[in-house]
Amino acid sequence: MDDMYNDENQNENQNGTPDENQNENERENNGVNAWGSSEGGNGQQPGMEEQSQQSGRSTVQEQLQQQYRQPTVQEQLQYQYQQPQDELEEPMTMGEWMITLLIMLIPCANIIMAFVWAFSSTEKKSKSNFFKAYLIFMAIVIVLSILAVIVVGVFTASVVSSSYYYG
Repeated sequence: MDDMYNDENQNENQNGTPDENQNENERENNGVNAWGSSEGGNGQQPGMEEQSQQSGRSTVQEQLQQQYRQPTVQEQLQYQYQQPQDELEEPMTMGEWMITLLIMLIPCANIIMAFVWAFSSTEKKSKSNFFKAYLIFMAIVIVLSILAVIVVGVFTASVVSSSYYYG
């Protein structure tokens, strides 16, 4: 009994834990050297080619682990509570919007100013995007209005022309 206990302690002192020793013994029995490849007869350390393949595999494994690793709680909190960036532009004030809407009430000037504000590089991005959307919406309304006028005109023409036959 004491001999078995001493053997286990010797194995631990030589190479680490008893499990590691058992894995090493299994590798030796299966014809696999300590570097994980089959022994070709020389049992030497792998050559440069094998090392580059192993390093290539390890970098791919490291990349996959980096890609799929879960962020720590601290990283998640830093992501949620980021400091404001300096490159963000200031939003339009309520006064600027009031002036903009007053200008949009002036006939003919509103169409011209909508194009100026939509495509000007000096305007704030939010104002520019708003007027781009405004112009798209107005184009859709104009097309639908033209289609409605055509449909009503055709309907009216067909009613008027049919009334001549019954009169």
